[in-house]
Amino acid sequence: MDEPRTHIRPMTRADCDRVSEIRIRGWQHAYRGLMPQPYLDGLSVTADAERRRARFGRGGGPVVNLVAEQGGRVLGWAAHGPYRDGGADTGDAELYALYVDPAHLGRGIGRELLTASVERCPAYPRMLLWVLKDNVSARRFYERAGFRADGAEEPFEADGVPVPEVRYARVLGPV
Repeated sequence: MDEPRTHIRPMTRADCDRVSEIRIRGWQHAYRGLMPQPYLDGLSVTADAERRRARFGRGGGPVVNLVAEQGGRVLGWAAHGPYRDGGADTGDAELYALYVDPAHLGRGIGRELLTASVERCPAYPRMLLWVLKDNVSARRFYERAGFRADGAEEPFEADGVPVPEVRYARVLGPV
């Protein structure tokens, strides 16, 4: 049986609970063994949804939140906007997040969300993103999409444990 068609659309306030569920379950799935388990176990869908709704109520500013929907059900989420570099405007875009419901991984939903995010950034020369250094599957995913590690690294701290991240970059527009 064929997968239902994926529809990418802007996230709405009504999507906050589902997006938080996808984000938290995505972290717990993708980062198992890469971050301290107590940190992952302590992540709360409810708390994340409350923060997300509060942010949504203030307006997203330059952040673009997209969801991937199949058969009326949200199965993935991506967020992008201007690159965050200590408040300095670099002129680049950043993919802040991309998560797919773990039960629906490997079906092209993440690729469609990434493509949609890239297509919505025509004014930016590059798109940057951060990925856990040891997250081999995510690194392969981004590399297949034309992103390359650019040598920048920084630690993400989870329960006081530094977890190294590497930055990836992709030139946008005609290559």
